[in-house]
Amino acid sequence: MNESEEGGTEKIAGNEGDEDILTLTLSLSFPISNLNHFSQTMSSPASTKGGRGKPKSAKSVSRSSKAGLQFPVGRIARFLKAGKYAERVGAGAPVYLSAVLEYLAAEVLELAGNAARDNKKNRIVPRHIQLAVRNDEELSKLLGTVTIANGGVLPNIHQTLLPKKVGKGKGEIGSASQEF
Repeated sequence: MNESEEGGTEKIAGNEGDEDILTLTLSLSFPISNLNHFSQTMSSPASTKGGRGKPKSAKSVSRSSKAGLQFPVGRIARFLKAGKYAERVGAGAPVYLSAVLEYLAAEVLELAGNAARDNKKNRIVPRHIQLAVRNDEELSKLLGTVTIANGGVLPNIHQTLLPKKVGKGKGEIGSASQEF
């Protein structure tokens, strides 16, 4: 794993002699001042009455970054409210839903990446997603009624269509003249 000051690059697949099949770049830099935000607001002269509220120089932090997620918490909260799924939406509901969706996306992408690597491809196509979903028992159950466009089908030949195995055993049925 190679790291730099701005972020890190993690090699997921392949040995040192192989090409980098899949790489994941993470941005790991964040200001330390956000970690002890509470202590700064209490001591800063620009804070409002009683230490409540944000000081004027405070930078806004997204709910996704607060939760440590990549999926957008604010957008999912907006969709939950606009969709009229319930009269009211709690503060934790979009965070939880974002975390679940991010986990499912990461799981499907990991399995599809493995399927692409098995087929010696660098790019994930719908066929790889289909193979990943249908070969995983839980994802297949979750997406059982879903049709993936350009996904194809799993390779499968029914047992009755396969040729019968010819065995060399005693008491084999057949004429003796064909043994010579």
